Amino acid sequence: MDLSEDERWLEDFLKWVVANKGLVESTKEAYGRDLRSFCSWLHADGGALATTTEDQIVSYVAHIRDSDYQLSTVARTVVAIRQFFSFLVYEQEVLSEDPSAEVAVPTVPDGSPKALTIDQIQLLLESPVGEEPVTYRDRAILEVLYGCGLRVGELVGLQVDDVDLDGQLLRVFGKGRRERIVPLGSPAADCLSQWMSGVGRNAVLGLRGADRRGAETAVFLSVGGPKRGTQLSRMGAWRVVRYHGDKVGLGDALTPHVLRHSCATHMLINGADIRYVQELLGHVSIRNTQRYTAVREDELRNIYVQAHPRAEVRLQDR
Repeated sequence: MDLSEDERWLEDFLKWVVANKGLVESTKEAYGRDLRSFCSWLHADGGALATTTEDQIVSYVAHIRDSDYQLSTVARTVVAIRQFFSFLVYEQEVLSEDPSAEVAVPTVPDGSPKALTIDQIQLLLESPVGEEPVTYRDRAILEVLYGCGLRVGELVGLQVDDVDLDGQLLRVFGKGRRERIVPLGSPAADCLSQWMSGVGRNAVLGLRGADRRGAETAVFLSVGGPKRGTQLSRMGAWRVVRYHGDKVGLGDALTPHVLRHSCATHMLINGADIRYVQELLGHVSIRNTQRYTAVREDELRNIYVQAHPRAEVRLQDR
């Protein structure tokens, strides 16, 4: 089965699901993106739709859960995959068995995003210890994720020209390549400056030699193994966060997105204007930001009365 036939099956499914399930155009487009990503992942591993197994689907779901996908997106992807394979088995009859039938759809919990306490954040930010390039990099990653509220994809996509250390600003490209400018608190700026110096990022580039393949423009790089000196991947950044989270006992409570949640929550707790937080996070809709205003009172007792404990340089000072 080649890619063109898999794509044809996908196009047939999208037409069928609109006609028979009444999907709106936006949901159809989301299903198309979800399923094309799944097919690309399959083909990259030498697989195809006709030979897909339950284990492969479960592995893919684990892969996207470990990335920077919201749980609601993961759940939608599983629903799309299950409907797609059901279509291939019962409507098209091109497959004899449905490999997705027993794959569970993740439950999306109600309520507010879960923020860390200030004490937990402090422990995490103090976790990287040492004077090696990997330590400088990890400190900068943690400080920027929390201090600026970035998505992990925005973090690894940062280019050298996007960093203004003198002005303590970052240029960030979010979803849909929408550009925004975010402030850097002094701790984040200091850690970025140290990482981007000769003892950090430049030292890693020097070890890699001439074959850099564009890594000279990327802010964050891999520092070990065969990919040393190349641009850090989303999964690589995720591993950095989880490694230090495990060190300080946070375990599954910590992902890169939890740091983004914590940034927003800690800002709003001290009365920061929700419109400013919306702009900082790059939310198109204010509804996404309003989720953070519903944090329960008993969860607020552990948070300092402070707009952001790491943002020593504030916008009004500019």
